[in-house]
Amino acid sequence: MSDGPAGRSNPRDPWGGGVSPYSIKTKLGALVVSSVLITTGLSMIAVRTNTELRFITVFSMIATLLITQFVAHSLTAPLDDMNAVAKSISHGDYTRRVPDNRRDELGDLAQTINRMADDLEAQEQERKELVANVSHELRTPIAGLRAVLENIVDGVTQADPETMRTALKQTERLGRLVETLLDLSRLDNGVVPLRKRRFEVWPYLSGVLKEANMVASARAGIASGSGSHTRTDVHLHLDVSPPELTAHADPERIHQVVANLIDNAVKHSPPHGRVTVKARRGARPESLELEVLDEGPGIPPSEWHRVFERFNRGNVSRPHGPGSDGGTGLGLAIARWAVDLHGGRIGVAESERGCRILVTLPGLPSLPS
Repeated sequence: MSDGPAGRSNPRDPWGGGVSPYSIKTKLGALVVSSVLITTGLSMIAVRTNTELRFITVFSMIATLLITQFVAHSLTAPLDDMNAVAKSISHGDYTRRVPDNRRDELGDLAQTINRMADDLEAQEQERKELVANVSHELRTPIAGLRAVLENIVDGVTQADPETMRTALKQTERLGRLVETLLDLSRLDNGVVPLRKRRFEVWPYLSGVLKEANMVASARAGIASGSGSHTRTDVHLHLDVSPPELTAHADPERIHQVVANLIDNAVKHSPPHGRVTVKARRGARPESLELEVLDEGPGIPPSEWHRVFERFNRGNVSRPHGPGSDGGTGLGLAIARWAVDLHGGRIGVAESERGCRILVTLPGLPSLPS
């Protein structure tokens, strides 16, 4: 097995130890040997041809300097490139790379610097995506809580126990989101624990759709004050069969999945369209199959593999409805992340009309046979 990267020769001798003929030590050794051979050869010529020693000395010095200059340039040029790239990295530019076509120690150093730049660029991208995720996820409970409080202040609804329970539920969800997002040690390690439990699907999804309607109303009020528009004309329909269906999963993560899928479906629904959320029993105990269907233009099959990428908005020129925007392109990526945590699957499925997103959650683990 090679110690170096694929496609590159390792500066260490691949024939069982020692030094590669391309290493810096070899080049410096060759420089010394070449200088000695040139001086010796010219001295022998001088003895045989009776040439004055001073001419031989001058010729020897010139030849040695030329060889030294050539070797020195081959060693210092990559160091200049590395210095320039290091300065760019120190100023926050992680896009530059060092040419790594050498096969000596400087080539290894160039690869190391490039890997460091790749890691820093990836971390910077993850930081930006984390900020975008935080903004995206906190928007829903904040909008819902604001809608409840504004209705109470404006006298539209009374501060009855049911209304206050709705506000409390949004506040609790906001607190759970903040707790998760601020736990940097778990996020940095890529470990977000699941809190799975058994729950009844119908009342759970009914609550998610109710919150989606409430958030849409809140956004409509905010948008009307700014002279723009948002979607409130789309009807949300829930279809759970059998009605007593139960599932075993993390309700908070599944809430992220369903809420983001509904938000995406509403944006791309035609005026006075319909978004249907279906839930069915899966193949394994307590497993669940969820579908979110809309009546929009659908997604071209060539885009099915890209719709769950971050910041991807697909080939639809713009969502339906007045003033609707395409969002940040994070909703479906967040849904895929939450499904992946469960070990489930999410994807675009065949549909006669609109877009159909199918989610499969595994439920309880299989018992050993």
